[in-house]
Amino acid sequence: MFVKSYPEVTADPGVRRQVLSDSPDLMVVAFRFLEEGTEGKLHNHPHIQSTYVESGRFRFTIDDDDFDVGPGDSFIIPSNAVHGCLCLEPGTLIDTFTPRRDDFL
Repeated sequence: MFVKSYPEVTADPGVRRQVLSDSPDLMVVAFRFLEEGTEGKLHNHPHIQSTYVESGRFRFTIDDDDFDVGPGDSFIIPSNAVHGCLCLEPGTLIDTFTPRRDDFL
């Protein structure tokens, strides 16, 4: 078994990102939101994304849909959908991307 270790980096103010594992077709990334009110700014990308809420509470926007999520919730963000989130309670999101997000390496 081959295990790589990736550093934790600042993604946005109050948000830390760490790649947990990757291959050309798949990537798993932890996003740690350190403070209430911190934002994952609206953006889009060609990757399909799955998000799992490990801890904390968040308000997500995907295109024109807003919804709140908490521990144990998960959902899919389609390719090129405009999305972002507001941290309601500090916590961690585990995001999976297909294919891999080379811009995170």
